[in-house]
Amino acid sequence: MATLLHRLGRAAHRFRVLVVALWVLLLALAGVGAATLSGSTINSFEIPGQESTTALRLLDSEFGDAAGGASAQVVFEVPQGQQVTAPQNAARIAAAVQVLGALPGAGGASNPLDPAAPAVSPDLRAAYSTVSYPVQAAEITEEDREALLDAVGAARGDGLAVEVTGEATQGVSEIGGPAEVVGVVVALVVLAITYGSLVAAGMNLLTAVVGVGIGALGITTLTGFVDLQSTTPILAVMLGLAVGIDYALFIVTRFRHELLAGRATPEAVAVAVGTAGSAVLTAGTTVVIALAGLAVAGIPFLTEMGLAAAATIVVAVLVALTLVPAALGLIGLRALPRSARRALTHASGRHVAVSDPADAQAPTGLFARWGRAVSTHRWATLLAAVVALGAITIPVASMRTTLSTAWPDGSTQARAERVLSERFGPGVTGPLLVLVTGEGAPARGQALSAELGGLEGVALATPATPNADGTAALVTVVPTTDPEDEATTDLVHRMRERIAADDSPARAYVTGTTAVSVDVSATLAQALPLYLVLVVGLAFLLLVLVFRSILVPVVGVLGFLLTIGSALGATTAVFQWGWLKDVVQAESTGPLLSLAPIIVVGILFGLAMDYQVFLVSRMHEAHAHGADPVQAVRTGFRQAAPVVVAAAAIMFSVFAGFVPEGDATIKPIAFALAIGILADAIVVRMVLVPAALSLLGAAAWWLPRWLRWLPALDVEGTALERSAPAGHPAHRH
Repeated sequence: MATLLHRLGRAAHRFRVLVVALWVLLLALAGVGAATLSGSTINSFEIPGQESTTALRLLDSEFGDAAGGASAQVVFEVPQGQQVTAPQNAARIAAAVQVLGALPGAGGASNPLDPAAPAVSPDLRAAYSTVSYPVQAAEITEEDREALLDAVGAARGDGLAVEVTGEATQGVSEIGGPAEVVGVVVALVVLAITYGSLVAAGMNLLTAVVGVGIGALGITTLTGFVDLQSTTPILAVMLGLAVGIDYALFIVTRFRHELLAGRATPEAVAVAVGTAGSAVLTAGTTVVIALAGLAVAGIPFLTEMGLAAAATIVVAVLVALTLVPAALGLIGLRALPRSARRALTHASGRHVAVSDPADAQAPTGLFARWGRAVSTHRWATLLAAVVALGAITIPVASMRTTLSTAWPDGSTQARAERVLSERFGPGVTGPLLVLVTGEGAPARGQALSAELGGLEGVALATPATPNADGTAALVTVVPTTDPEDEATTDLVHRMRERIAADDSPARAYVTGTTAVSVDVSATLAQALPLYLVLVVGLAFLLLVLVFRSILVPVVGVLGFLLTIGSALGATTAVFQWGWLKDVVQAESTGPLLSLAPIIVVGILFGLAMDYQVFLVSRMHEAHAHGADPVQAVRTGFRQAAPVVVAAAAIMFSVFAGFVPEGDATIKPIAFALAIGILADAIVVRMVLVPAALSLLGAAAWWLPRWLRWLPALDVEGTALERSAPAGHPAHRH
């Protein structure tokens, strides 16, 4: 692999202008595709074949588009001592309902004071009108949504509080904004400090932006042909930007080292791609497999998210292996600081080797002292790392998930839901729908209304509403608990058990937003352990092939489990418990998004393996060159740690940039990834792993005889070292 990548790097340098032009052309074509072929994204989460999803499809066909479309609840509340049914209040509500029903895009608005179907609270202080739309929330235009909010604002005043909530009020997440800018600026600063050269930093960042731009624009183009979740492009940008910068960092760093070793630019480029590029390809492949492996959950929208993000990673790897070496060929020695260029070049222009900065800091450098301290005080540092991450993992035991995200505190949606919960009961914000189809549907619907209305946990079961031709009926069941309560989940299961016990020829389904959330959350919870076993098994196999060892993979995998635990534990404490929520500007607290745990596991797995490969491969290399086990750990740590810290700082800044101002759905995921990167790079890979390998000694690199037939992945460029021409050794760092 190293030899092939060496040739690829040489070719990229030779045809550097053509390579750069081709990538710019691809970026332009992706932009044209996104501008002309893109469609809209969606916010709904459904799993084909599940009862709730099947019922939603039937609901749409039996009752028309309005029944299956988005809706909004406009809530009216009067002050203490007044009633919504009083003549002056009733007149204002009627006028508001008339305006709501005529809104652009709306299919109509219910009258909460209609005696035939009232929607008035028992204390007569509140009422709500349902504004129906014949399309899904993602298809409601921003103009139509603004018209709804303006109408609600105009209805307020003279003591009448009017608020609105519902999926029709929720905008679709979009790419672009302060989150991306913050991450990019911090990344540029870290790169400039790391390189000591703005030219190298700018080139690194620019190539990463080209890669993530192609990936994001490609996904945007795909929305014209496939229904993708609104979070998919944001996740792809966040992950693609982070790995794109880091992968370029690894290759540029190696290129600079080869220049300092006295190599000419063409050979330095080729060696950098053959060595660091091998690790980039291995790490990128790992991330792609982990993201594509999300398909194991059997959930189409999750599979699409994983594949879209994986495609962005593929582009990032290709950019690192082709565009980055081409760009390095263009900037040449300008990738080095001025002082290094002066020391490197004689007046005649010939290159001479200068001392390696990594070697120069050997006795007294920060990372040399760090590595020596960790490998000397092994038990203390190992136990401290395990205890610290274990403590942060504790909140995972109480983690709860849901598909719905809480509205920001102080928003009109949050105020509307507060009024609904206080005046009508918590369950009114997430009613359950029972759809009955087939022979005798109206009659069975009425029977179910009476039967389900008597269940514990049910506040109200409405009379069955038949469709136009009497082939279906709909019953609305209002729980006594809110949609995120465990009691509501139990109620869904009890309702289904009661319905299944009836042998009526008419078929009944339990559906609605709350039921869909229950079904999807349960499926994801069942898939997470299987997926975790898959990625842990993959990590173990990969590390065995890379390091030809059993105990190194064991240490790496156990460290990864601590990374996952600490990331999800910290996220639970902040976004569910509310600890330090003001620091991260969490607009609300509550259960985490059901997708978050499995997505975080998939992404952090790939990134953790990046750090493991880049750090431990240097230790393995030093040991293979004759260093004793502890000295090999110290040497490898000193050489690789600065790059790992810089890479982690960049990834942390990119992910953390999405937390303060990010989308409410993305914010907890970005926070989990930022904490996970911090825990994995700083604690696991730079404390736990070197301490554990120092304790294991020579046994760390032991491979049973019966496994020695396994192929070896040459991520260290050993083949290049063997084939290096005389007088030009493949200088190792």
